[in-house]
Amino acid sequence: ALAPRGGWILPGLEQRLAVPAAVSPAAARPYAAAAAKAAKKDAKRSRQEKAKEAAKEKPLPRRRPLMSKPVDDVYLTWLYRRPSYGLEQAVGMLKRFQELDFTHPKQFVYINVFLDMALQKKKKVDPFSSGVALPHRFTDEVNKVLVFTENEQEAEVAREHGAAIVGGVELIKWILEDEIQADFYVAVPAIVPKLIPLRNKLKKKYPSTRRNSLGSDIPRMVQFFRECHEYSVEDESIIKTRIARLDMPTEHIIANLKTIIQDICTFKPSNFDPIVQRLVIRSSTSEGLLLNLDGILPQVEKTEEKEEEDAADEDQQKPVQESVST
Repeated sequence: ALAPRGGWILPGLEQRLAVPAAVSPAAARPYAAAAAKAAKKDAKRSRQEKAKEAAKEKPLPRRRPLMSKPVDDVYLTWLYRRPSYGLEQAVGMLKRFQELDFTHPKQFVYINVFLDMALQKKKKVDPFSSGVALPHRFTDEVNKVLVFTENEQEAEVAREHGAAIVGGVELIKWILEDEIQADFYVAVPAIVPKLIPLRNKLKKKYPSTRRNSLGSDIPRMVQFFRECHEYSVEDESIIKTRIARLDMPTEHIIANLKTIIQDICTFKPSNFDPIVQRLVIRSSTSEGLLLNLDGILPQVEKTEEKEEEDAADEDQQKPVQESVST
């Protein structure tokens, strides 16, 4: 079909028809890049596999166990276990630090409480806040308490006992708009159904029987929340709070610390591991001292062990009773 009518062929046409056309460099470039990319991936995968095999074959480095007590005055702290102190000893050390450093004698004493919030399976204790009446007050600060009531007599009693703000449902609007704020919110049972719009706004400060902020004894509630010490969980599992002043007697500092720890322990059931895992005490200018928890955590008797002991006592008494009856 390509041959001309005269039977002759144009010069070079036969060669062009016989030889296939060469692929241009521009057309071949994408295929070469894909092949290079695939080869690069294979090489990377082989290197990763070799590294995994080498890591499996190589034994893990054994970490040297930490030593218990340094001999010299200067040492590397990371080579030794952190020392723990008894509560009375630690408070005495804080007082001694203040004398040696010539710092303010009335500085605050703080505790950092590290918590175990885990429960069964994947459940855990939700972060909480609480107020506790300390046996020895260390500040003259008074909390601002708001009382919800629509009874005029109850309102007068609340004012007489030091409530900063007293009112009924008319306060809801001002609280939602942040025109009124208080440290604690107290309510009588009759008005609680009308306070539901404040639940999301007040959150943990919403009046409840769990926090002892809902009840009929207005004088007791107002006095408690005006003078109570509030603490809360930070960063999911840490409580940082002040507990006393350094110039207070040692026994008063210890009493305040134990009162707070006992209140913290009520937020986790006793059949689980203790909620308090570590406890550090310090002053405003001193280093933190790790405390020995013996004698600080409340003693909890395990009911299962007690039942087993009772059952064993009953088994021992049965043969004696049978012998007597025979």
